[in-house]
Amino acid sequence: MDVYLVGGAVRDELLGRPVSERDWVVVGATVEEMLAAGYRQVGRDFPVFLHPETGDEYALARTERKTGPGHQGFEVHADPSVTLEEDLVRRDLTINAMARSGAGELIDPFGGQADLQARVLRHVSDAFAEDPLRVFRVARFAATLPEFVPAAQTCTLMRQMAAEGVLAELSAERVWAELTKAISGRAPVRFVEVLRDLDALTPWLVEFESRDPHPPAAGLDPKQSFAAYVSTLDPESIAAMARRLKAPKAHARLAGWVVRHRSHWWDWRQADAGELVRALEEVQAFRPDSRLDETLAVCGSLGGLALEALARAVETVQASVQVEALAARGLEGPALGEALTDARRKKLAELSAQAIPDSE
Repeated sequence: MDVYLVGGAVRDELLGRPVSERDWVVVGATVEEMLAAGYRQVGRDFPVFLHPETGDEYALARTERKTGPGHQGFEVHADPSVTLEEDLVRRDLTINAMARSGAGELIDPFGGQADLQARVLRHVSDAFAEDPLRVFRVARFAATLPEFVPAAQTCTLMRQMAAEGVLAELSAERVWAELTKAISGRAPVRFVEVLRDLDALTPWLVEFESRDPHPPAAGLDPKQSFAAYVSTLDPESIAAMARRLKAPKAHARLAGWVVRHRSHWWDWRQADAGELVRALEEVQAFRPDSRLDETLAVCGSLGGLALEALARAVETVQASVQVEALAARGLEGPALGEALTDARRKKLAELSAQAIPDSE
């Protein structure tokens, strides 16, 4: 058997980028030989194995034939007769269809190295059209490798795919995965820009037809980055997109809080104290599981503002207004809740009028 390093690891090595994971193709081997060598097979119908020591993925060289819709609608053929080039031709882009032998030889049958140098995202073959997710992958590569441009022929093919409606065949989980990778890229807005140029925002990201996303600031975690990215949309649009993509509920909730309440945070000294308290209570600011810090982190990044003074004011309110003291006056139920909100409102109004510096 012959083993080759393939795909993104070869690409990133040639670009001088860190290689985070390595995938391998095995030519001339059978499933039985892989198992006998100690590899663990992943899945029943897919010839992919985990190395017994490194955990890297080793796949038998294979060919695929489209037999139905969706990413599972393929007939996979893997046996020792399948060549490395037959395996590589099924890949999406030329820059991902290179391999390196154990002796260090670069195998590049489709011009991937030339496209790397020209900074071009070009499809390998017409088999590209068999997996609609590749439209989103190209857009994601444009976001993570912003110096690269999709080839004209590849754009033509992707527009045709979008026009045929095949993007609707995708699962929400696969589209969400590409979106989250793009958001962490160096030029995340390009993901939407490329898809818009291809008329490929339907059906998954229609909310961005007329609005650009907001590039997340450095230092935000994935949930906060998503909230920043969709902050140019209204709350209803964010909720609709999140449901369609089956986004984690925490992501959708934080994004909704940011859009609904950022004006409260930015102008908290001038905001109506009652509205401000209700906004703070919605993000659980006065509870042990407060979500205020992560909300302020996103809002502060969008406006370039320091919101430490608001955070300190909330801490002061929390220390000054004790539910136990109000309950000791015989208040309970809705009356206790109303009294607690009112006491917080008065304390915040008092603090907002004081000359508390907005940053240390």
